[in-house]
Amino acid sequence: MNPELLIPEIMSPEVQAFATGFPITLLHAGVTVVMLILGAALYALLTPYKEISLIRDGNSAAAVAFGGVLIGLAIPLAVSLSASTSIREIAVWGAATIVVQLLVFRITDFLLTGLPSRIQEGEVSAAVLLVAAKIATAIILAAAVAG
Repeated sequence: MNPELLIPEIMSPEVQAFATGFPITLLHAGVTVVMLILGAALYALLTPYKEISLIRDGNSAAAVAFGGVLIGLAIPLAVSLSASTSIREIAVWGAATIVVQLLVFRITDFLLTGLPSRIQEGEVSAAVLLVAAKIATAIILAAAVAG
């Protein structure tokens, strides 16, 4: 194929828009992923049990519960990402959703008394209920951010 024929394709507005926008998209997504990791780490510090240790020991309930935390944090962060236009806005909305989600998670843990100890003991049904509550609050928070 003649390389000169490719020049109009490379110079097309669509390719130029992609070349300009893709690095920004990666940066915005990267900031959001870092916020997800920080939120998950904060949650792990706030819980009465050590999920990572329990997961390493083969506790399925802890894995389910922590997976729910990741999804519960990711849902409003994803909506914050889609509703924001700058890194600063992503950071502000992302931090706000993380704080609210962590607060709601702690309230959920408190209201569903006994669940943390049941998860430590490996009771998957308790973890599933906890995950459902966390995902439900994540969806509501995401709708609030989008609205």
